[in-house]
This record gives sequence, C-alpha cells and structure tokens, in this order.
Amino acid sequence: MTKQQNLSQETSENLRPLVLFTNDDGIASPGLWASVAAFADFADVLVVAPREQQSGTGRSMPSTSEGRIYAEEREIGGSRIQVYAVDGTPAQAVQHGVIEMADRLPSLVVSGINYGENCGSGVTISGTVGAALEASSMNIPSLAISQTTRHDLHLTYSQEVDFSAAAQFARRFGLWMMSARRPDDVDVLKIDIPLGATPDTEWKVTRISRHRVYWPTRPERVALGDIGRIGYHYEGDPSKAEPNSDVYVVLHEKLVSVTPMSLDMTSRTDMFRLDQAIRSDSSVNGSEQTGQPVQELRRKARLTTVAAD
Repeated sequence: MTKQQNLSQETSENLRPLVLFTNDDGIASPGLWASVAAFADFADVLVVAPREQQSGTGRSMPSTSEGRIYAEEREIGGSRIQVYAVDGTPAQAVQHGVIEMADRLPSLVVSGINYGENCGSGVTISGTVGAALEASSMNIPSLAISQTTRHDLHLTYSQEVDFSAAAQFARRFGLWMMSARRPDDVDVLKIDIPLGATPDTEWKVTRISRHRVYWPTRPERVALGDIGRIGYHYEGDPSKAEPNSDVYVVLHEKLVSVTPMSLDMTSRTDMFRLDQAIRSDSSVNGSEQTGQPVQELRRKARLTTVAAD
C-alpha cells in the first residue's frame, strides 16, 4: 500500500479533517493567518508556507530552492501550534507539507488569502493559484483565495487590509469542497474578493477572463547589464471584459467571483476540425511549395512594423 493510500485510510478514521494552509506572500502574512483562524474551530490545521515573499512564482519548482524547513509556534484559536516556514515556492511548500509534515492526507488545501486579486489571463503567474493546482494534482481539493487591495499594498503585510469577509468566504467554500460531491473537472475553486466586501456580498460562478489586468513595465536602466527588474501596472477597463468572467464580476460589479479550475488545460476546440486544419496545411504535411507560408509570415511582419510606426 502506498503512503498516500495509508494517509487516506487514516483520514477516514479521524473525526476532524486536516486542512493544509499555504500562500505566496510568506508565512508572516496576515492574510494567511486570517484563513487559518476561520477553520481552527473544526479542523486540525497544518501551516506550511514559504519563508519569504514568493508572489509571481506560479507553480514553479526551481532546482535552486534548498527546501530548508523552519519550525515556529503560533497561537491559533487559543491554542499554540507548530507551523512551518519553507525555503521554497508555494507549490514546493505544498509538497513538503503533504509528504513530510502531514500525518495523513489533508482533506483540503487553502492557499491565501492573497494581497491582491488573481483574475484574468495572468492567473498562471500567481503563486497562490500555483499552490492550489499543485495540491489538486496530488488529489486534494483546494482553494485559491485572493482579495483586491490597493496596488501599493500587494507586496506588503499591511494591517490596513481587513481579511475578515474573505476568511468567511474561504470557510464557506472550503466546507463545500470537503463535504459536497464535486462535479467532474472541478479541481480548484479560485475565489476573488472585491474591495469593500462583507460576508453578505453576493457571489457568482465565473470563468477566467481572457482580459489581462496587469501588464509588464519596461525596466529603467542605462545598460543591459544593469539591474533591471520588470514591474507591472494596472491597465484596461474591467467593464469591457466578458460579463461572466472573474475580471468583470470582481473589478466591475464588485461581487465575489467563484471560478472552477481544472488541471486539464486542453483547449475546448473541436478536435476533429483542428486535426483537419493542421493536416491540410502545406507547412505541416511536408508539401510546402516555394516557401509561401514563410513569405506570408514575412509580409505580415512588415505590415505590423508599419502599423506600429
């Protein structure tokens, strides 16, 4: 019997679910501890989070991460518990939590609460989302929960942010993920909380928008060899995003967005027609003549350059 099977068996014999908490802002983030406190009365909590700020790391597994784990004590719900800070990314923290620190397979992984929403086509950049995806790939239901904040607070541990409403939504949807019969292909629930939300704010099931919210900014430097970190800035009108999307609902309607995510990132296109389209293309089937596809690409590139000028 595998370790995961053993852990699953132990879970069924334990009356209190085990919930693993992580994030990408780091173990000192108030958002993380707000989510932990929301579950402490009914679950055994296990906190395994990055030691340092890890925003923007997605589901990355860099070989340079050393994986050192630092134990410390925190008081949660009137009890002192041992928690763990990992030298690594959020996804790596999940791996360490599940295979090293957990005494049984967690019933749920909660990633967040993140400083700043994670909406639109940039969601794969998010370490909050990356950790949840990693957990779901280990057959654990997971939440990725984020709260809209002022942009200047994204990489802070500001006490100005009230996470109480977001924590209540994390609890509600976490309970559903653990107890309900989830539909096929719902591996992660991505929850995004708007500015000014209360526990009574309406929520909507949404899709991920193709609209990009944050765009990269060019580094300011004299020589290419100088330090030149790419930044980001908010750009775009959320009212122009798809009406049923996370961007539209959170940033335009100011409602809570609940987005089901799947590990199956296969395009929803018609596979038969795609096959036909590819096979009929001369550059793919080996019958390319006189370099016409290449010439067409060069022509389009020239037109694009002229338009940019």
